[in-house]
Amino acid sequence: MTSQFDALGLSPALVETLNELGYTEPTPIQTQMIPVMLAGRDVIGQAQTGTGKTAAFALPILQQLDRELGHVQCLVLTPTRELAMQVAQAMSQYAGAMGIRALAVYGGQPYGYQIQQLQRGVSVVVGTPGRLIDLIDKRILDLSLVTRLVLDEADEMLRMGFIDDIERILSETPASRQTALLSATLPPAIRVLAQRYIRDPESIRIQNTQKTAANIEHRYYLVNEEDKLAALSRLLEVEPVGSSLIFVRTRLRTVELASALVERGFGAEALSGEMSQDARSRVLRRFRDRRLELLVATDVAARGLDVDDVSHVFNYDLPQEPEVYVHRVGRTARAGNTGLAISLLTPMELWQLRRIEGYTKQPISPATLPTEAEIWTQRDARLHEKVAMWLQRGRCSREREMVAELVAEGHDAGEIAAIALKMARAEEKQRPIEPLGELRQKPARRAAPARGARRAEPRPGGKGKIRRAGPNAPGSEFGDQDMVRLILDLGQDQGVEVRDIVRTLARQANIPGSVFGKIRIHEQRTLVDVPEPFLAKVLAQSGAYRIGERQITVTRG
Repeated sequence: MTSQFDALGLSPALVETLNELGYTEPTPIQTQMIPVMLAGRDVIGQAQTGTGKTAAFALPILQQLDRELGHVQCLVLTPTRELAMQVAQAMSQYAGAMGIRALAVYGGQPYGYQIQQLQRGVSVVVGTPGRLIDLIDKRILDLSLVTRLVLDEADEMLRMGFIDDIERILSETPASRQTALLSATLPPAIRVLAQRYIRDPESIRIQNTQKTAANIEHRYYLVNEEDKLAALSRLLEVEPVGSSLIFVRTRLRTVELASALVERGFGAEALSGEMSQDARSRVLRRFRDRRLELLVATDVAARGLDVDDVSHVFNYDLPQEPEVYVHRVGRTARAGNTGLAISLLTPMELWQLRRIEGYTKQPISPATLPTEAEIWTQRDARLHEKVAMWLQRGRCSREREMVAELVAEGHDAGEIAAIALKMARAEEKQRPIEPLGELRQKPARRAAPARGARRAEPRPGGKGKIRRAGPNAPGSEFGDQDMVRLILDLGQDQGVEVRDIVRTLARQANIPGSVFGKIRIHEQRTLVDVPEPFLAKVLAQSGAYRIGERQITVTRG
């Protein structure tokens, strides 16, 4: 079998493996990037998810690695554990029988297995910044002989607050390495990083020509944030929902929303990045087999999901990037079917919707949520249809005998039928029609905080929560230069809040809560500034900190 990959300079062994996997035609980014990387050049690749960028950097790297060496030759940094697993799996798959091993390392997995594999020797390590730094600090991971380094989804790592960690990891690798940076967007901070660490790079940009299909209807509903669950429940009552995807922002939110929907009588499950591969496969199988109606997922967890008959895509949380919206809604209206994309957003998010409309060149129409009367009408119609179907079938001889017995006891046949219908719709009690609050067009004005008081600050790039505490307040005895960065291994995905962090660290370390500086809560970790004089006391208790049932690891940044 011939393959267009032959012309890119890949080895026959790699081309044969790609043929076996069914890959015969390279994507645009693969066509441009593979020859450049085979030539040893540094690369900046700008392309969206789904364009084949993993193979674009993996294939040339695999071809140039020496399988006889027992140390780490290639390092791939990813923002999330899910992506780390996917990239490591893909590289192992592409390597085929080459004898090159790729290991995924990420938080949330016991250290033992990762340490054991590293000690046995692996050629490629794919990991998240936090766990990589932990392994470096434990002197388990040696990057001094790395010849190739990849920063995958660099803009996402920036949004998650990993820029300092990336620079720390890069400092552990040789300056002579070949570097590839891949990113959907190139914000200023990424450009600065590239200028500092990438040598004379070849820039490759793949224009995203994918837009939404013409057979998708787009709607949005304006709601208050706290009314989103009530709004979604109303829509699920009246929409002809088949297999549907509901997208949310964080892993924690997937579990919370799926549980809330189940409590209301809807068949829903969460697709979470913390699931084992077996559990994930079981959930996806039920969804594909239409035994599961609603799948609640994050964008990362839904990667690789390929289902042809998704009827609805719900944006419970509106994505920040228009490209992500296109990728989400593209999972409906496949195989010639029609589909519906529904977005729930607050009035303050309308500007994001306008960006999406400008990008897709497709209007997204405003709509009104179903009223309580409309929902009851729909429920009555469904029950009427079900009873009519059974009347047509006529297979109810035993029940007819019971009715005759009740009539013989003196009960009215009409009353018996009414009570039977009431019993048949008992499940509707699980789905109370929750009221919707009056829509707030603008956020409430907050009183200015007192001088030196703790206050919430804007979230940088729309990610993470920042709080400024005592030492950085005006007039404090501690200036920014006296602060030391600490890293805690939990964040928004675990539902942690600033008060939990302050209370736990202060109580366990026996120091005043007012001494802490900036606290930045990101999705999977938290950064805390503490004055130098208190550093030893805080670190001395590392391993003893707990929030709820979760043990927290505190390390110096």
